[in-house]
This record gives sequence, C-alpha cells and structure tokens, in this order.
Amino acid sequence: MILRTFQRFSALAMGILASCASLEPETSLPGKEVLSAEEIRVAKRTPDFEKHVRPILQTKCVSCHTYEAQPHRMSLADRSAAKKSGAIGAMIVPGKPEFSPLLMRLDGKHAGLQAMPPVGERLTKNELKILTQWVKLGAKWPMGAAGKVEL
Repeated sequence: MILRTFQRFSALAMGILASCASLEPETSLPGKEVLSAEEIRVAKRTPDFEKHVRPILQTKCVSCHTYEAQPHRMSLADRSAAKKSGAIGAMIVPGKPEFSPLLMRLDGKHAGLQAMPPVGERLTKNELKILTQWVKLGAKWPMGAAGKVEL
C-alpha cells in the first residue's frame, strides 16, 4: 500500500517537474479585451496613445515593466523611461513593426525570444494589432503626464 502510494506520488512529481522544465511560457490564453468593441474598431485604424495604447500597457505590461518592479530592466512607465531602458529605439522601431523586438515578444511566434508576458494574461489578437498599428504609424508617445503609464 505504501509502495503504491509512493509510486503514484513519484509519477505525479515527475510529471510536474517535466512540465516546469518545458520551454513553453507559463502564460494563460489571451485574456479579456482591455478596450471596448468600438474603441478596438477605431484603434485598429488610428490608435491613439492615451485612448488605446496606454490602457493596454497599463493592464498587461507595467505590472512588471517599471524600474520599481525590475530595476535596471525595460520600463514602460513613460516615454522617457522607455527610451532610457531601450524600449524606444531598440525595442520599438517606429514605422517598422516587423523589426520591433517588443512586438516579436508579444506575438510569441519567434524562436529564441521569450514570449511576453511569461505569466499572466497574454495580449489578445486585437490588442496586438493595435500595438502593431501604433508602431507602424510612428509609435507616437507623448511626454509628461499624458504619456505616463501607471498601475
């Protein structure tokens, strides 16, 4: 009896360890849309940072990507912080979404790049399209209070 219980426990433990060692991110399926259906329709054509981009970054990115959460790592707290931490220029290539590492990490389709976010809700297809269109149109990110992204 004890031996069978131990064998079952061992098999369960090995299964858990194997799943933890997989290369797949621990991210759940895409979460709920941050924006309303009407806002999504508008944002897919002409995304506005304050109305469309900031809510997505606030909801799905800045819990990890601030200097407070990860010192010396990429911060999306505001334009200035993003530029200093490499998010604008290195991670976002205005006008070229296909060359923007931030978008490559968000879509999770590029081998060798950690899919973002590694845990928690993934961006929906609509949210990814909105951020892609925003980058395609120049990734305009206002300075000052208008460009702050906070929890």
